[in-house]
Amino acid sequence: LEISNLSDKDILVLRLDLTDRSSHEAATSSVIKHFGKIDVLVNNGGRSQRSLFVDTNLDVFSAIMELNYLGTISLTKHVLNHMIQRRRGKIVTVSSVMGIMGAPLASGYCASKHALQGFFNSLRTELTDYPDISVINICPGPVQSKIIQNVFTEKLDKSIENSGDQSHKMPTERCVRLTLVSTANDLKEAWISDHPYLAVCYLWQYAPTWAWWLMNRMGKRRIQNFKSGVVSLFFSP
Repeated sequence: LEISNLSDKDILVLRLDLTDRSSHEAATSSVIKHFGKIDVLVNNGGRSQRSLFVDTNLDVFSAIMELNYLGTISLTKHVLNHMIQRRRGKIVTVSSVMGIMGAPLASGYCASKHALQGFFNSLRTELTDYPDISVINICPGPVQSKIIQNVFTEKLDKSIENSGDQSHKMPTERCVRLTLVSTANDLKEAWISDHPYLAVCYLWQYAPTWAWWLMNRMGKRRIQNFKSGVVSLFFSP
């Protein structure tokens, strides 16, 4: 309100729990009732992970999928019904470069992002009769945020002890601007990252054998650092 020409009626803030799927239909209806329509849905809720698979309880993986994957597609389902009625809209999902590659200490997180990639790429093919409904996947690399303070660990009730320095990560404002540019231009997929993470994405896409070799070398070092309590900069969530 302080930096724009918007008024109070132009803004509606609703508390939303992605894991409470029974509330998503009512939340969608509240937004439509207030604004009369939904032009853009930005799926940007989720948690990362930092733990070895062999040490991680299965309920952690269940919680990751419930939040990152099922919560996202539940909300999308209700909003998409409205967009189909209008025959227009944009569905923007913040995935991750981890939805393109695999990395150690994040097997559950990578799985949830791979699931989102597969789901929305499939959904796009189901909407060919609605050319004005765009499905856009945003794949950021490491970005300055509070995601690392809230990561899943090997137990649901255990938090991370050392979140490390975030100065090497992309500034939030830069990621947001590139996301908006991608959305405005209806890009089906956008990789938003600095190097070396972006270079690894291209390697994973076009030379996977080399990517696996590199990931094994970098992954071994990251696991060693993790076990010794050192925060690794490379492939930090």
